[in-house]
Amino acid sequence: MVKNQQIVFNPVAAPVFWWLLLCAIVIYGMILLGGVTRLTDSGLSMVDWKPIMGVIPPLSQADWQEMFLKYQQYPEYKKTNFQMTLSEFKPIFMYEYLHRVLGRIIGLIFFVPLIIFSVRKQIPSALMPRLYGLFVLGGLQGLLGWYMVKSGLIDDPNVSQYRLTSHLGMAILIYSIIIWTLFDLGTDHKHIVSPGIKRTSLLLSALIFLMILSGGLVAGTRAGIPFPTWPLMGETFIPKEIYTLNPIWLSAFEDMATIQFNHRIFAYVLTVLITGFVFMILKSNVPQFMKYSAMLFLAILILQVVLGISTLLFYIPIPVAAGHQIVAVALLSISLFLSHCCLHRRKLVMTPVAYGETKSHL
Repeated sequence: MVKNQQIVFNPVAAPVFWWLLLCAIVIYGMILLGGVTRLTDSGLSMVDWKPIMGVIPPLSQADWQEMFLKYQQYPEYKKTNFQMTLSEFKPIFMYEYLHRVLGRIIGLIFFVPLIIFSVRKQIPSALMPRLYGLFVLGGLQGLLGWYMVKSGLIDDPNVSQYRLTSHLGMAILIYSIIIWTLFDLGTDHKHIVSPGIKRTSLLLSALIFLMILSGGLVAGTRAGIPFPTWPLMGETFIPKEIYTLNPIWLSAFEDMATIQFNHRIFAYVLTVLITGFVFMILKSNVPQFMKYSAMLFLAILILQVVLGISTLLFYIPIPVAAGHQIVAVALLSISLFLSHCCLHRRKLVMTPVAYGETKSHL
């Protein structure tokens, strides 16, 4: 019987752990806000990108009129929202404004403590490249966000599904690296799991990440709209509309019926694999916390399936669809935790040698 293990924080490592935990929580909220911004069609309401001055919102009626006038010069207003009033414009503007401001806040929350901890030598040397690499990825994410928005400001008032999916994928990648680092800092796994469980855990984490990208394609092409039925798509399980583009592989990225069909099949496969993996864990000689985590994994999966089906049947209600996106990230989080456990990595320890000096090892 494997004894329960305790998580013990080194006093030197604790501030770094809590800082990264705060970053992960705020990024999780950012992903949720990004989903709401997309679902409310707010993403194209801010038609320029001002990294510094853009933090100041419209403060007067004249400021609002100026912003609305700018919006009226672009395709979304001209082709879709030509009857929109200023009072209707304000809420969608604020969603996008808050989304961008939160991105700047995340940058500050990450960068300022990173410099402070680096100067005070509270970050283990093994982590330095990873953390500074995350800062670079964060900057690229901001540029990618504007690159995505820009795609909807030219002719078609819809952002490119490729750019939207890339933007979402980068956010998930940054979040995943941060929580993996948290697991490195806060957990010490000394147990051994079977190679089959280890391989399956890593496979599931990769597949869930790809599933989220598949969801990005669904969102970017509005592929959930044509078939608001389940378990059938219209009147059949496999609709005749799938894979009709030439070349055929393009259907997986640009045809709404194919994208929704692929997303459903992906979900069915993951449901079977995750359920099987959970039972593998429960029958294995692993620590009790891993079994509890596996049961939580299954519970989150069930919730995610219910949210996905409800999103279709109720024609994409914003709270349900936003929940579907954010629960997918929770599913990935618990999957990554179990993957980390299965690799039985040692905790990233920082041992104070003298004031301002640390050693680190894995």
